[in-house]
Amino acid sequence: MQRKSAMGSALAALVGLALLATACGGGDPTPEAEGQTRPPSSDSTGPRKPAAPAKEPIILAFGGDTHFEGQLRARLSDPRTALGPIAKTLRAADFAMVNLESAVTTGGTPAPAKEFVFRAPPSAFTALRAAGVDVTSMANNHGMDFMESGLRDSLRAIKQTRFPTVGIGRNADEAYRAYRTTVKGNRLAVVGATQVLDDHLIPAWTATDTKGGLASAKEVDRMVQAVKDARKGSDIVIVHLHWGAEMQPCPLPRQKELADQLIDAGADIIVGGHAHIPLGGGFRRGKYVHYGLGNFVFYSANGATANSGVLLLKVQGRQVTKAAWKPARISGGLPQLMTGAAARAEHRRWTGLRGCTGLTAAP
Repeated sequence: MQRKSAMGSALAALVGLALLATACGGGDPTPEAEGQTRPPSSDSTGPRKPAAPAKEPIILAFGGDTHFEGQLRARLSDPRTALGPIAKTLRAADFAMVNLESAVTTGGTPAPAKEFVFRAPPSAFTALRAAGVDVTSMANNHGMDFMESGLRDSLRAIKQTRFPTVGIGRNADEAYRAYRTTVKGNRLAVVGATQVLDDHLIPAWTATDTKGGLASAKEVDRMVQAVKDARKGSDIVIVHLHWGAEMQPCPLPRQKELADQLIDAGADIIVGGHAHIPLGGGFRRGKYVHYGLGNFVFYSANGATANSGVLLLKVQGRQVTKAAWKPARISGGLPQLMTGAAARAEHRRWTGLRGCTGLTAAP
């Protein structure tokens, strides 16, 4: 994982302190007891085993659906500043992730019978890295908008830029494979998949043992196995899903069902998007689930679809100990953090979205 700058580390500490006190001007996140580090094991008949590395608390940041269409394309002329001021919040975290809702190609053939197709040049990865994003998922209903040739270009760009990307690959093993990294002693594994695919494109877009494509959460058995594999040797398993229904503020029954299946398989954090508006987040059976992060860097956001934000989770070991939502409003395609009374009002509205989720504010 790309190391954060010294300034980013300092900001991460400040964010952590803010999480303990307030949800950045919104509501007060409900506290939970810190997870305990397992003491070093020993064998009474042999030498003491070395102590495991200490796991410091870390802050994870998640933004929603991101692309570089419309007026945002010009921002890639200087990818170092392409995400605008929100990059400061992402860099302040110890680990940050967004959904890249786009094929990474300058060519290819547009997918048939799709009203909207999105693409971006490889500099999109440069922009994400410069903004402090550590990993992205391309498993969504736009990840193969330019079909097989666009897929080849996307995979080539991932390889050339070495940008950690989940949910896409030359075959199913690659597409469902977790990205692994260690942050301050915490071993993270990230899996990406999409539950949203156009019916007529499912066969062409779904990765198989013999064909490249996207990881599909419609393939539940394969998805469950991917999470079980990610569980091995990890402290925190993060599953990023493209799921839900556009403009629907409450999760669908199939989202709740899948969340339970993936928690059973070993997921600790489940986040995602697709609805173009934020949904509720909270705890389900002791694990953290967020049903929809909304748009993030999105050219056409307006009205309700311009509601956005950054989800911050404080993690230690296998435990999410704190959660906070930093409300933002998209202007000119870029999210701008809200402040003052407006931020508090939006945070209250977001907290109310939990009412239809079956999630709780605390484990």
